[in-house]
Amino acid sequence: MATHVVFVHPEIHWNTGNIGRTCLATGSTLHLIKPLGFSLDERQVKRAGLDYWEHVDLQVWPNWEAFEAVLPTLGEAYFFATQATNLFWDAGLGTSADVVLIFGSETKGLPASICEKYRERLLKIPMLSSKVRSLNLSTSASLAVYEVLRQRHSQTEN
Repeated sequence: MATHVVFVHPEIHWNTGNIGRTCLATGSTLHLIKPLGFSLDERQVKRAGLDYWEHVDLQVWPNWEAFEAVLPTLGEAYFFATQATNLFWDAGLGTSADVVLIFGSETKGLPASICEKYRERLLKIPMLSSKVRSLNLSTSASLAVYEVLRQRHSQTEN
């Protein structure tokens, strides 16, 4: 059972570093879709304190179109957006053998064209306060990855 985490045009290296650590801890693959708002060169990665980075199962894609071409082969895709109406814990994330969790950039979210094309696959993480527009990107991705693991664990217990 594979889990893939996808950041489309991430802007902040700390968020990518945080989800890289989560992916490594959970055996997930991290996909980054260019353009990136930071450099992945060795010096920058070391400067960010990402001493585990070389162990992350990382794939970097030149653009959304290149990634989208292989998306159907990776698993069941779910797209996270604040404007979604379906909650992520109701989606049965752990029921598919392979799952792909897709997130947009920190300041823009997913491009409108992606949200429109995959609107039936859009999910949101509930927020009880109207004073918060969104959660941190790496926090959101971590919640989703662990929800996949929780649902898979629940299935094996039953």
